[in-house]
Amino acid sequence: MAASAPKKTKPRVLSSGRCGASFYSDPQMTASGERFNPSAMTAAHKSLPLGSRVRVTNPASGDSVTVRINDRGPYVGGRCLDLSRAAFAAIGDTGRGVMSVKYEVLAT
Repeated sequence: MAASAPKKTKPRVLSSGRCGASFYSDPQMTASGERFNPSAMTAAHKSLPLGSRVRVTNPASGDSVTVRINDRGPYVGGRCLDLSRAAFAAIGDTGRGVMSVKYEVLAT
């Protein structure tokens, strides 16, 4: 008898919302103490616990990416996430600089 593949369970969504998202790519230290990597799937948020996982979706295309919160910000009205360049590029056009997103905070 063949072994069955383990079932993939969808992560539980703790909270969700919509807001503006921007991106950053300048080398710097993050609030978590690690050096910022613009190629990593990370993001900044003002208040979510560092290490939180967040699924970010571009409602216009349906593309989504899961990021880890490792920094604080953005400090611009109407924006709640500042994505790494790679995370932003995975779901939108970096030439636009800002996009409206839907986000879901995932249980770890």
